[in-house]
Parts: sequence; C-alpha cells; structure tokens
Amino acid sequence: MSYAIEDYYAVVDTGELHAAMDLLAEQVEFAMLLPTGVRTGSGRAAMYEYLSGRPPVGRKHVLQRIAAAGDVQFAHGAVTESGKGTTGYFVAAMHIDAEGRIDRYQVSFSTEFALLPNESTDQRVQA
Repeated sequence: MSYAIEDYYAVVDTGELHAAMDLLAEQVEFAMLLPTGVRTGSGRAAMYEYLSGRPPVGRKHVLQRIAAAGDVQFAHGAVTESGKGTTGYFVAAMHIDAEGRIDRYQVSFSTEFALLPNESTDQRVQA
C-alpha cells in the first residue's frame, strides 16, 4: 500500500514541483516549523512558492517511519543533501481529504534532534 505522504516526498525529491502540487488540495493549509521560524500558508500557489524558493541542493527525504490513522498520515525521516550526509530530521503529519489529496500539512524540522535514538549525529553535515 502506498501512502500519500510517501508519494508527496518522492515527487518533491524529483524536483517536479508542479507534479507535487497535483497531490495537494487546491486550498491546502500548511505549517512548517523550521529552525529559522514558522512558515504557514494556504493554497497550492503558496506551497509552490515556498518549495521553489528553497536552494537547489539535491535534497532527499529519507522516510524512516510511516503510520496512518484513518485520514491522517505521519512520517519521520532524515533529510540529506547532495550525498553530503544528513542535515536534519523531520516529523510530518498530513490530513487526506475525500478525494485523496493532502489538504492539511504540518512538519517540524530539526538539525539537532533525531527522534530515533540510534541515529548517529556525526553523519550530519556541519555548518
């Protein structure tokens, strides 16, 4: 079984951001809790603006845990950049609407804290 949360990160990681927008409800609402602050928005255009504004670094989301409860899906994983190693860890939750699209998305990202206790912090890219 494929989860929308898996599909979303897989498509985003290809760089095909317009294809990623097809996975979102027209009026998707999102909150991203980042080390630089909280970013919130509404609508595909706002999500596209955020994603396309990130620097092109060969970013990959390595999903390590996935769960679902009804219409909500969860993931924990690591973010890698250009094969340099892990730059941080994320926990995400998405609500899936009746059409199977993501209509609410919340993610937190930390450069320091790995949810899984066996994650090696010495694999992180040092700033």
